[in-house]
Amino acid sequence: MKRRARRYTALMATCLVLFGGSLPVYYLFGAGWALAMCAVAMVLPPIAVILGNTADPADPREDDTGYGPNA
Repeated sequence: MKRRARRYTALMATCLVLFGGSLPVYYLFGAGWALAMCAVAMVLPPIAVILGNTADPADPREDDTGYGPNA
């Protein structure tokens, strides 16, 4: 569970940094780079949700794992 939460938090923090950093990048390097950063930041939240909700089959504390012959 901790690994999933850390992974989700890291991806969402990266998303916020990309959104927040796009304004200085706009002034320093131009609109193209800022739009590219925003486009990458737009894709990260769905990926973070998918990775944050996937169960780890190696973790015995996960009750929602549906893997294996006894699932």
